[in-house]
Amino acid sequence: MADPSSYRPKPGQIPDSPGVYKFRDEHRRVIYVGKAKSLRQRLASYFQDLAGLHPRTRTMVTTAASVEWTVVSTEVEALQLEYSWIKEFDPRFNVKYRDDKSYPYLAVTMNEEFPRVQVMRGHKRKGVRYFGPYGHAWAIRDTVDLLLRVFPVRTCSAGVFKNAARTGRPCLLGYIGKCSAPCVGRVSAEEHRELAEEFCDFMAGRTGTYIRRLEQQMTDAAEEMEYERAARLRDDIEALRKAMEKNAVVLADATDADLMAVAEDELEAAVQIFHVRGGRVRGQRGWVTDKVEAVTTGDLVEHALQQLYGEETGDSVPKEVLVPALPDPVEPVQEWLTERRGSNVSLRIPQRGDKKALMETVQRNALQALGLHKTKRASDLTTRSRALEEIAGALDLDSAPLRIECYDISHLQGDDVVASMVVFEDGLQRKSEYRRFQIKGFEGQDDVRSMHEVITRRFRRYLAEKERTGEWTNGENASGDGAPRDGVSADGTSTEGAPLGNAALEGDTTGNAFAGNAFTEEDGRPKRFAYPPQLVVVDGGQPQVAAAKRALDELGIDDIAVCGLAKRLEEVWLPHEDDPVVLPRTSEGLYLLQRVRDEAHRFAITYQRTKRAKRFKASPLDEVPGLGETRKQALIKHFGSVKKLRSATIDQICEVPGIGRKTAEAVAVALAQAAPAAPAVNTATGEIMEDEEVGASGTTTGSPEEPVTAGASHERRGQET
Repeated sequence: MADPSSYRPKPGQIPDSPGVYKFRDEHRRVIYVGKAKSLRQRLASYFQDLAGLHPRTRTMVTTAASVEWTVVSTEVEALQLEYSWIKEFDPRFNVKYRDDKSYPYLAVTMNEEFPRVQVMRGHKRKGVRYFGPYGHAWAIRDTVDLLLRVFPVRTCSAGVFKNAARTGRPCLLGYIGKCSAPCVGRVSAEEHRELAEEFCDFMAGRTGTYIRRLEQQMTDAAEEMEYERAARLRDDIEALRKAMEKNAVVLADATDADLMAVAEDELEAAVQIFHVRGGRVRGQRGWVTDKVEAVTTGDLVEHALQQLYGEETGDSVPKEVLVPALPDPVEPVQEWLTERRGSNVSLRIPQRGDKKALMETVQRNALQALGLHKTKRASDLTTRSRALEEIAGALDLDSAPLRIECYDISHLQGDDVVASMVVFEDGLQRKSEYRRFQIKGFEGQDDVRSMHEVITRRFRRYLAEKERTGEWTNGENASGDGAPRDGVSADGTSTEGAPLGNAALEGDTTGNAFAGNAFTEEDGRPKRFAYPPQLVVVDGGQPQVAAAKRALDELGIDDIAVCGLAKRLEEVWLPHEDDPVVLPRTSEGLYLLQRVRDEAHRFAITYQRTKRAKRFKASPLDEVPGLGETRKQALIKHFGSVKKLRSATIDQICEVPGIGRKTAEAVAVALAQAAPAAPAVNTATGEIMEDEEVGASGTTTGSPEEPVTAGASHERRGQET
């Protein structure tokens, strides 16, 4: 715990102007981002007597080790920069809203030649019109099914569309009149796009025009005694009215607005948003957040507005946003929303009438969402806290291990030896921190040596990052003797013949920044392996634990606890102990360790199987530079098998379409250098297959099974571990 006075800026250093500031911890991670109209006044408030600070603010300033700031010219610029930094660094002490579900949208892909109507989730794409979000996907599909009678827009996938165009026959929707069938040329691309635009206009709330137009067409058809056409138009009008009834009118003046309500207590807050378009509720969504800083309702509203509209432009930002409390000050936020929309946006609190009544409905939804969230989370949060405390007590740790890393080794009878590293923070998975390793230091099966290699490589990277960011100076290692660490030179590079982070070390990560990562001093972006755990768990017993502890000792690391979980009796092994620690079967701590160990095992097995599958599918043709999959298949199709291709001359190989003489020579050299494959065996019958029955991948075409023994499953660790 740091003393804020140790990094407090000197008087006069902080400018009295708008800006954005960042607090960093001892690992140089950004833990809080804030903005201020006056940096001097705002930052001074953090360095007062700790007893006068809010408990969460006090925790933040004592966790931080430094503060820095960036001056901007206006408060709007400060708001934009704050949003960008929060999104980039994901600071642990900032308000971070989490969607309570993945909401579906109705999307129209106007960026395609033939726009398609479909249900979409996730990030929005450029050139696609979105409507919603909706509470349920089935609600969207019911509405679309009704509207397709009037606006027969394409809904099929690209594969179905291309297949219909190739065969000249539309799909079922084309036959029953719910698709205009542009795939077979019933309408042109321009006519189909016009249909899609009319569909979008109707969904956007401009419904009266189409209803009146269809009613006039129905009347004209009846007068001309075209009764069948009039009946179809009558049914179309009924379908449109039925679709409109699914969204009741809530604001009689056809308002376009978003209504936001907040329900909160001392620890958490829930936000509910109703999207009203054309006076009707077109979508609803909700977020929840932990209040990890001292915030007012206006602050929560400001953060929610940033998340809701940070990536939106144009009509996606409505003319009116109704909120329960205004940010302080409100002008920069309103100006920022106006810039996002391109025209004036009104941000206000409803005072009377229909809008106030609807806001009360949104508020009730927010209260219900908060109550439901607390009901679902209370037991889980309590259980996780108890589990971490039990682990700390059983292993005699100074504090609960908030970050746990678990390692497992996997192989198939000594082949394709790999390892996994999984991370749990606060008892929850951090999948973006998972890592995978290939064992390169030796050949064969030796779980103990493999564990030693993996732990060594992982924590070399950790020490190298600490040294590079200046947490160690003058080349001192963890033990303070000033000597370079084993395998790592004083400048942080590997002395084993390859730089740290070579091809033998593979990362399985999404690249997202979050609070568990470590960051560089220059820009705060996350770096692999730079944030240490409080506890290392290995899958295995006393030998694996001893190997992991020996690796840490060799690197001079003595502040990370190590334990192992043996699978047979679920015993917890500690270094230098002859007897294991036996946790009760009902222990939440044991259950958490089992989940961590099982997740590491699953991740390792998945990676090992992936590597094994690639190896089984390998072909000598893979070594030919510039030879793609299409030309490989052309060669195999022309000659019938790799054996016949190997015996062919260069002139014969050149006869294959798309194969030039240079490529043919490369193919001949690659096949000549490759050893002939062993006879393939049909694993279903045990029959030895002829080469003609073996495809380019080297696997038999007679059976879809992998050519491995039947016992090679992860449930039988004697075969695959």
